[in-house]
Amino acid sequence: MAIKKGDILDERKRFPDSCGLVVKCSGGGEGFQKIFCCGHELTEEDVVPEILSSRGRKRGTLLPGAMLEEKRQFPDSCGLRLMVMDGGAGLQGIDCCGHLITAGAVHGLRFGQPLEEGSPMPTGPAGQA
Repeated sequence: MAIKKGDILDERKRFPDSCGLVVKCSGGGEGFQKIFCCGHELTEEDVVPEILSSRGRKRGTLLPGAMLEEKRQFPDSCGLRLMVMDGGAGLQGIDCCGHLITAGAVHGLRFGQPLEEGSPMPTGPAGQA
């Protein structure tokens, strides 16, 4: 099984009683197997042409726009990149290339948490005025 860039997986397609996780593939995906969420397994069967009605979706710790990147946890992978579009309160992990991708693969800043030691402190606008 595989997914490709642009594919949207919607948990509500087969599991209307779920948290309603919606993710969009932004790259990689040749080794994709399944997503574990709310005790369900989402596969390429859950690919939809567009996001279904968003009523009642429950967001988790990963807010819409969060990017899960397989390469952050597993450099020897196909490089699956998924963007969280909605829902996700029940997200447990993603099985790809024999690895289990977790929330630790989120790309970007984690708001509300202190900067890591040695990280440069943001100073404000930069560039030419």
